[in-house]
Amino acid sequence: MKRIIQDLDYNQISELVVSLGQPRFRAKQLFLGITQGKRISEISVLPQSFRDKLLSEFEDCPVEIIKTLTSADGTEKYLFRLADGNIIEGVLMRYKYGNTQCVSTQVGCRMGCKFCASTLGGRVRDLTSGEILAQVLTVNALHAQGKERGVTNIVLMGSGEPLDNYENVVAFLKNVTAAEGINISARNISLSTCGLADKMRELADEGIPVNLTVSLHSTGDSERARTMPIANKWTIAEVLDACAYYFEKTGRRYIFEYALIAGENCDERHAEQLIALLKGKPCHVNLIRLNEVKERTLAAADEKQAYRFLGLLEKGGLSATLRRRTGADIGGACGQLRASYLGS
Repeated sequence: MKRIIQDLDYNQISELVVSLGQPRFRAKQLFLGITQGKRISEISVLPQSFRDKLLSEFEDCPVEIIKTLTSADGTEKYLFRLADGNIIEGVLMRYKYGNTQCVSTQVGCRMGCKFCASTLGGRVRDLTSGEILAQVLTVNALHAQGKERGVTNIVLMGSGEPLDNYENVVAFLKNVTAAEGINISARNISLSTCGLADKMRELADEGIPVNLTVSLHSTGDSERARTMPIANKWTIAEVLDACAYYFEKTGRRYIFEYALIAGENCDERHAEQLIALLKGKPCHVNLIRLNEVKERTLAAADEKQAYRFLGLLEKGGLSATLRRRTGADIGGACGQLRASYLGS
């Protein structure tokens, strides 16, 4: 596979342009074309001879949409093909405040969470920072329609564990927030982790104040380990300590995701334990009605159970919401579309 030009920041693009014998103003033209989601071959303002030089070294299209599913609620799910033939997926969710894109950070995942389809085949490889960025640039180009941006918010909650691909994810965050590029505010970006406490602390020191979201899903270590193998390495106490450090360094409150699994984690006892665990902390609890995966045996709590659990948390003094379900009719949970495509 050739190099991926979206891996480069503006300064690196400038150095590349000069090294290939082009005047420096070509860097702005090249960078603008890339930011607009164009293939190298489509940036017609560049001389053909220069494009040919670039194409001898870089992939023309590192991320290509090969299938789009549209939900009744307007959610769009994309199947992306990478230059090496690997498949990933992403989602665009529409809200009143703008369009939120969910991106993948790895091909597959090795974390082994029992409620997630992304882990079914394990981790194939990490995505480069440019492959992550290209997902955003490609979808943004579809929806910009003359506006500054078609994608206003980003969540790193697709296939893969972002902090298991730490260096590439941090490089992506720097590029996607850069003023020269698409310039999405760090405050409009959420990074979801299953709880790699050491990497959470490293992220806090990076100076990129994204919203940190931690998959909790249980109130005790042994119970959490039944569905999340990462709990065998990092205890809930260690994860909470890392969250506190993140708040100390960034001033950003952290969010806990809690998937409601029938018969597993959403009765009154669990609500009381969750309140005892989190009350008084600068956090928010985002309850999720589990998107069931056919290869797994876990079942989603019904609507009545979900709202009852939410009510118990609110009564106990926690900041909590029940996430609106989007894309359920198109396999909205991460990994479902890819698994279906690979199995067909």
